[in-house]
Amino acid sequence: MTTSRFLTIPIFFWHLLGWFFYGGYNLLGLFIGRNSPTPQALWFNGSMLLIRILEFYLCYLVIYPRLLRPGRGWSLVGAVLGVVALFIGLRAFIEEVLFPAVLGFGNYQIGGSTAFKVGYYIGDNIYFATPIILISAAIWASQTALQRERENRVLRDEKRAAEVAFLKTQINPHFLYNTLNMLYGLAYPVSKPLAAAILKLADLMRYMLPDTPDGQVLLSEELDYLRNYLDLYRLRFADQFFVDFQLRGDPTGHRIAPLLLIPFVENALKHGTLDDPAHPVQIQLEVTASGLQFEVRNQPLHSGDHKDATTGVGLPNLRRRLELLYPGRYTLSVGMEAAQFVTSLQLAEG
Repeated sequence: MTTSRFLTIPIFFWHLLGWFFYGGYNLLGLFIGRNSPTPQALWFNGSMLLIRILEFYLCYLVIYPRLLRPGRGWSLVGAVLGVVALFIGLRAFIEEVLFPAVLGFGNYQIGGSTAFKVGYYIGDNIYFATPIILISAAIWASQTALQRERENRVLRDEKRAAEVAFLKTQINPHFLYNTLNMLYGLAYPVSKPLAAAILKLADLMRYMLPDTPDGQVLLSEELDYLRNYLDLYRLRFADQFFVDFQLRGDPTGHRIAPLLLIPFVENALKHGTLDDPAHPVQIQLEVTASGLQFEVRNQPLHSGDHKDATTGVGLPNLRRRLELLYPGRYTLSVGMEAAQFVTSLQLAEG
């Protein structure tokens, strides 16, 4: 999480208000038990406030966003010790070097040996440095948790909205599926190839009706859907349809979100060259124990050639769906390679 997201105007206002009350509380302590504080006390109080502000935001904006996470424990400890050393060094420079040279007085007037002075000074300032480090950690962690909760709530709302929109589309596939089954019964006595094509289309419609509690289907069912889709395209273009579909690995037992792979194929068939046997559309799926890799390559159409005016799901929508269903578990690449349009998807097992 970047620090700029914390420095919004409302948060800056609350920080400013917090430091105002903190400084006022310290100043009030100087007036308790005396008519007025000494000038030296005011100078020391002001310098301590500025050093603590620097200490707080060094932890809050730099150290904790980068190091307060699993696996960075020793780096965090080293950074915090560095902040403590900086706190001690700044106090020593300002109050024991700068103030005596400019104002004529210092803060620590300790008798005894030089070694005793140094030891007492370091121990005393570790005591003063520690509370701000802990307060900064608590505030940063609380704000980070709240921010993540807001982001999770937005993701849940978006996923729920997508599910509702998806369910609304199910009325049409239900109707088509039932109608196609009826047409299959009518077409079978007349033309078995036509009946077989209608049955494949009916299977496509049936697959679009999810009935699993976790919203996923067997990878083998997704592959059957792709094969039926390609078979229907092959009927449409007869002997002018060249697609090479290769499967490596065993899809048994693997599950996937339904209709996740079809946009890649649909995009290639709509916007790629299908009638060139030297450059067929290449579809490759590799399944391993850790996940799968799906790649589609096609030769782009020449300018002005269009087979289908429809747009399908679209890669931007697919990318958003991947973010919702597989956060942090997918890699999607889209681009040109050696005059071919290539889309590649890697999914890791959850």
